[in-house]
Amino acid sequence: MWGRSSIGRAPALHAGGQRFDSARLHYENLMNPILKIIIFSLLPISELRGSIPIGLSYGLPLSLVFPIAVLSNALIFPIFYFFLTFVHKLLMKLKLYRKTFDYFLERTRRRVGPKVEKYGYLGLTLFVAIPLPVTGAVTGTLGAWFFKMEKKKSFLAVFLGVIIAGLIVSIVSVFGIHIFDIFIKKNL
Repeated sequence: MWGRSSIGRAPALHAGGQRFDSARLHYENLMNPILKIIIFSLLPISELRGSIPIGLSYGLPLSLVFPIAVLSNALIFPIFYFFLTFVHKLLMKLKLYRKTFDYFLERTRRRVGPKVEKYGYLGLTLFVAIPLPVTGAVTGTLGAWFFKMEKKKSFLAVFLGVIIAGLIVSIVSVFGIHIFDIFIKKNL
């Protein structure tokens, strides 16, 4: 049975006593890309390098994608720091975890160490701000924890680095989408 939706603009489908309308469908379709932005922001392999282009590829405006991606990526610091402070100690009893963690810790020490030792918190910010693989909030947090940097200052350094990385990825993504326009002939 077809009826009018609650906003009165589009027809709503009544099926089995449940009402489906376009406003709800639009909301559900919007949440799927937003959830993907959040998930990609939290994944160490992609972080902002993946989440911002994904959001833009769904046609979402940069004014929506950027804050969601940056804030989600910044959440890595408290989540990962909590993990390193509490859960990590328990997992170190497992041989496979210990070997894997030691490998990542040594790699992080080699990458982050020279910058942090030379420039301190600014070095941490610059390390996180470079949007390349294995640089970002996860590695920056691990480096801050390993070098026993003060937690609040480290969070601010990582957060500032995330914002800078977000700006770089946004600029590259926006201009990257339109870079091929110079090769496309437009009909007048």
